[in-house]
Amino acid sequence: MRAFALDVLNGLSETPKRLSSRWIYDEHGSELFSRICEIDEYYPTRCEAEILRNHAPDILKRAGTDALDIVDLGAGDGRKTNIVLDRALKQVKDVRYVPIDISESAMAGLVAATGQKFPALKFSGIVAEYFDGLHWLSSTDDRKNLVLFLGSNIGNFNKVQARVFLRQLWEALNHGDQVLIGFDLKKDIELLLAAYNDAQGVTAAFNKNLLKRINRELGGNFDMSAYRHYATYDVFTGAVESYIVSLKQQRVTIRDLQSSFDFDEWEPIHTEYSYKYLQKDIDALASGTGFKIIEQYYDNNGWFTDSLWQVEKQSV
Repeated sequence: MRAFALDVLNGLSETPKRLSSRWIYDEHGSELFSRICEIDEYYPTRCEAEILRNHAPDILKRAGTDALDIVDLGAGDGRKTNIVLDRALKQVKDVRYVPIDISESAMAGLVAATGQKFPALKFSGIVAEYFDGLHWLSSTDDRKNLVLFLGSNIGNFNKVQARVFLRQLWEALNHGDQVLIGFDLKKDIELLLAAYNDAQGVTAAFNKNLLKRINRELGGNFDMSAYRHYATYDVFTGAVESYIVSLKQQRVTIRDLQSSFDFDEWEPIHTEYSYKYLQKDIDALASGTGFKIIEQYYDNNGWFTDSLWQVEKQSV
């Protein structure tokens, strides 16, 4: 049984039910997320683009201007990365771009768009999970790496998962390599909730795309009108939590799983966490995983930060 089917079977068999947001990103899901990045309520994209426009020269200066690999984890449509690449081609003598993303359709679009926008840029796209993509780092040459983990993707991990991920990243990199990580900062709760529940309903369509994909690829019979998107903020954990909620008592059958699943009225399916950070949380995460914070870059509102870390390893 392929990974998607197995994950759906396991997730819908649990109590409470869950589905991983990683499966939202088929071609339609990737398109919807690109639309989310353009809506007024979704501030993270604007904030981070502002940071990169203002500070890309300093980021690249600190990374080095001779030979540099820019490794992009979860590249998406590449719009923010392009700000860095545009500056890198002017500032770095020998730059190579390696985007890594789980979505094959997003990667195909990214490769085409990047090649058209930057014809002189050396690059190679890798379709893989973050952790699989990290293995690529272990087998590269001795060029210095600047790893981009933008868009507050770190927030999709809980605090334990974030530490594990960053420690694996640290192990895959060499002393002196650098990582630029986007962190969405804690702020007014109404601002947070609006970002994950926009008035146009794009985020709702994005979340429910999980059910559409199950219907299309696994032979499910989810009734889209019988489920709604719901987002809430847990003040104790600091996470925005996203759910798909059943609006009535119902049974769903998924042909390829040879299984049926019963839903109570108002029963939720958990789909995603998006953890928000304080600066002290970022400091502790860096020091606890072997990194040294080199610089913090903020947008003008102080809503978001791109944190530049350096790998610290004892010389052999």
